[in-house]
Amino acid sequence: MSIDASRIGAAIGRAAGAVQTLEQELNQADAKLGDGDTGSMLARVVGAMAQSGAADATDVSDAFGKLARAGMSATGSSLGTLISGAFLSLSKQTKGRATVDWSDLSRLLAIVLDGMIARGGASLGDKTVLDSVHALVLALADVSDGAQAATAARVSANDALHRYRDLPCRMGRAKFFGDKSVGLDDPGMLACAKLVDAVAGAETEFANITT
Repeated sequence: MSIDASRIGAAIGRAAGAVQTLEQELNQADAKLGDGDTGSMLARVVGAMAQSGAADATDVSDAFGKLARAGMSATGSSLGTLISGAFLSLSKQTKGRATVDWSDLSRLLAIVLDGMIARGGASLGDKTVLDSVHALVLALADVSDGAQAATAARVSANDALHRYRDLPCRMGRAKFFGDKSVGLDDPGMLACAKLVDAVAGAETEFANITT
């Protein structure tokens, strides 16, 4: 089964539910390295996206476009802008397509990653959400169905979080903490891992029920 608008909408709904629970945890992680508002910002952005009507979109490009516009209207933060920009890029790359194959996810995310690097100014290895997205690009390269994609995504996002935890942050406000950031999770990477768990975990359960 391919990815269609209804599946995209359901995934965003799961993410919105998860971020409500995660809001304070993400704020606390961000308070150690920044403004302490990552969780609150994501709750606004993902909440707005969940109300965008993506599930009822005419095709996947329209669904991604609705998510991008909702996200842009909900925040002006750097991370929120990157997320909205990612969905806008996905909308452009899937123009006219009713569905997206699971095997195409890695290629699409690689294009998204290039755009995020260009917009955000960070580089791979700086200990940011870009490193999480890069891990997803690599992990999803050989998947062919939802169950494989879900497992690969969960493992790679959490592995990236753990691998970068003991490295210093080199971007944003967090870079000013230098070696004090060693041993702390980057809030964006933490959010990515937690939200991938929420979204992909349900995808795995769906696959188990239907196979």
